[in-house]
Amino acid sequence: MPSEDLNVLALVKGEERYIFIFDDENRRRTMEQLGSFAANPELSFTWYDASILATKIRHQLQDVLSDLGVDLPEFRFNAQGNIEDRYWQWVHEINAILAV
Repeated sequence: MPSEDLNVLALVKGEERYIFIFDDENRRRTMEQLGSFAANPELSFTWYDASILATKIRHQLQDVLSDLGVDLPEFRFNAQGNIEDRYWQWVHEINAILAV
């Protein structure tokens, strides 16, 4: 039976409120949606915002997967390169691990 629990992530930026509500089965999709919001120039939501919120999702996933011996990569905020490219690479790495 699927869990009926919901996860909530919220970000307040000035007058804007970003609230993401998702179940455990949609964590990966939510991480992708965070990237889509960051890519939208009409929003004040940045790649840094996406990375912070996705890191919180990653920590939730890691808590679940640690009992199985699965270790998910961390996002490196201080790494070289474009944050957008690094974000999508990181999400891709996590999705590849979860697909197994």
